[in-house]
Amino acid sequence: MIGILTEKPSAARNFAKALGGMQGTYQGQAYTIVHARGHLYQYVDPADMVPSSLHDVYKSWRMDTLPWDETDFSWKMEAGKGNGIPDLLASLSQTLTSCDEIVIACDVDPSGEGQAIGWEVIDHLPPVRAKISRMYFMDESEKEIQKAFLSRKLLPAMAQDPEYRKAMFRSRWDYLSMQFTRIATICTGNQAMLRQGRLKSAMVQMVGDGLKALADYKEVPFYSNKFRDDHGIVYTNPKEPRYPSEDQVPQIYHASSVVCDSRKQKTTPPPKLMDLATLSARLAPKGYKAKDVLAVYQKMYEAQILSYPRSEDKTITPEQFADLLPLAPKIAAVVGVDPALLTHRTPRKTHVKTGGAHGANRPGPKVPSSLQALTMYGDCAPEIYRLLARNTLAMFCEDYLYEQQNGHVADYPDFTGVARVPVSLGWKQIFDADAEEEDVSALGLGTVAEPFVARGVNPKPPTPTMKWLMKQLEQRDVGTGATRTSTYADVTNAGTKYPLLQETKGKLSMTPYGEMSYGLLKDTKIGDLTLTEQLQQQMRDVEAGTLDPAVGLAQMRELVLHDKDVMQKNAASLGLSGAARKERYTGVWRGRSVSFARSWGGYRFTDRECEALCAGQTIPVTGKKKTGEPLSVQGCLKEQTYQGRTYIGFAPTTFLDDTKKTGGNSMATQKERYAGTWKGKEVSL
Repeated sequence: MIGILTEKPSAARNFAKALGGMQGTYQGQAYTIVHARGHLYQYVDPADMVPSSLHDVYKSWRMDTLPWDETDFSWKMEAGKGNGIPDLLASLSQTLTSCDEIVIACDVDPSGEGQAIGWEVIDHLPPVRAKISRMYFMDESEKEIQKAFLSRKLLPAMAQDPEYRKAMFRSRWDYLSMQFTRIATICTGNQAMLRQGRLKSAMVQMVGDGLKALADYKEVPFYSNKFRDDHGIVYTNPKEPRYPSEDQVPQIYHASSVVCDSRKQKTTPPPKLMDLATLSARLAPKGYKAKDVLAVYQKMYEAQILSYPRSEDKTITPEQFADLLPLAPKIAAVVGVDPALLTHRTPRKTHVKTGGAHGANRPGPKVPSSLQALTMYGDCAPEIYRLLARNTLAMFCEDYLYEQQNGHVADYPDFTGVARVPVSLGWKQIFDADAEEEDVSALGLGTVAEPFVARGVNPKPPTPTMKWLMKQLEQRDVGTGATRTSTYADVTNAGTKYPLLQETKGKLSMTPYGEMSYGLLKDTKIGDLTLTEQLQQQMRDVEAGTLDPAVGLAQMRELVLHDKDVMQKNAASLGLSGAARKERYTGVWRGRSVSFARSWGGYRFTDRECEALCAGQTIPVTGKKKTGEPLSVQGCLKEQTYQGRTYIGFAPTTFLDDTKKTGGNSMATQKERYAGTWKGKEVSL
């Protein structure tokens, strides 16, 4: 019996449809299909992953416990806490342990995450003798599933599986990166949980830099001579002097005829296929949030209306093109495109290539009856399909054809101009690529050009938008479109307690927490986009067997040490330093949640002492006076006032060894006292 493990219930249904049921026989091979629900196992908390003697060290959020030593970790995993997971795991165990072959049929993705999901389930099964194999598929269409089933590939043991080792390395690296969140949070005096990560932090850094450049921008105008002909084409001379004011520009030119130097027909091919990040960025100005686009796209993928969302491919394969070709007229009818425009029936080298995995984002094998019918998947579903379909259909249209005319001003040949005269719009009739050609003129070059004084300004930095941010990340080849979109959705999620960025119809701004995070990230490694690029290379090296994962993970200690020092310095300049702001403890005192300074007089309260204080108990403390002399007291939590501000904090009730309080006598001659509440007020007796 072959046990096929898919990543989620919807995938199991698609596999059952392709093979003939949840269990049965396909081409003489008996099988049964089961499914996970994404990651069913997760790493335990750091404190529960180390020897008991180190438990308190890894549990505490203190700067002196960082960086962690990853060799202390057992990398223990536990079952997730979601509803129904125990029953699901029991069912998986019962079914898979009776199989002769277990097939990992989870999603195929560049990070190896699907491979890890499958191995995690298998690793927690009772010892089995079944062979382990893998199904590789581009999408969940019936043909792909059937082909993948018949061409299963045997896997080595989990520890030797290159794809799993890559995924394991990334997941452990990301786990260790939690230290950056602890550093940033401690630096705020525990005022806010500032989530940091290799992509989150880079996004905050980039948006912060963009907003700063925009705020610092000062417009500096300049003026120079140019010509404009009777068709509106402008002629410029790059060597023409610039002047700070219009009245300084010398009037030394006169009107002159225009000379056309050349005419040449040129073409522009259809734009490349969109990834999920580009799609989300185009929808953002319409008010659709990235998290909603992600969720709705996933539902449409599971219904086979769209292709696999988390693809990193920018092209499709010849086989995928062949599958798409007969569907093109039906898709065109749904999105309002004239099928007569789809005359390019052969694969384009710019869009169709061999290799790849899932292929670029595109319409799936099931064509909806109408855009309106898609609203069952979410409000943005029709717009998602319309954009993706038109982008895909553009490659079935002819190239945009235009005539480029180059010319100059007859009497002043250094002044040149260009006109682009559309001949055939081709794909531009169905898709707006957001990159219109400059100097487009249906009339072409004019006959006479007049001189004029043109006003120019120094370039203004672009306004940070989702589209701008995604373009920067894509140019650096960081992550897939889906990864960029999901991380972006996380940092802009207004539903979280400490959101970092705020998006308004695609435009980005900082939240107060984002401002703090941006200030702390200056000159850090975690805020540098090259860190993600380095990690991706290390993942490839681990998969290739040229890098020991342990060596790669050990480098995290150097990163944490560097950023710990940098963030503390940044925090001090912002007035957020842990040294300037006392570490705080949060608990319940007298029935209400309170946060108080974790130290007094240089003495740091232990966890048990903080719990005792919250319980209303009085505890002994040995701190220091401002003079540096030791000071022993007993005290408890009290509501106090300082400079008009009311706060909860530790307050001495008894001075155990202070000559000013005891007249030169030590505690040996001072009566023991008890602090408590009498008639609604605190007393000491």
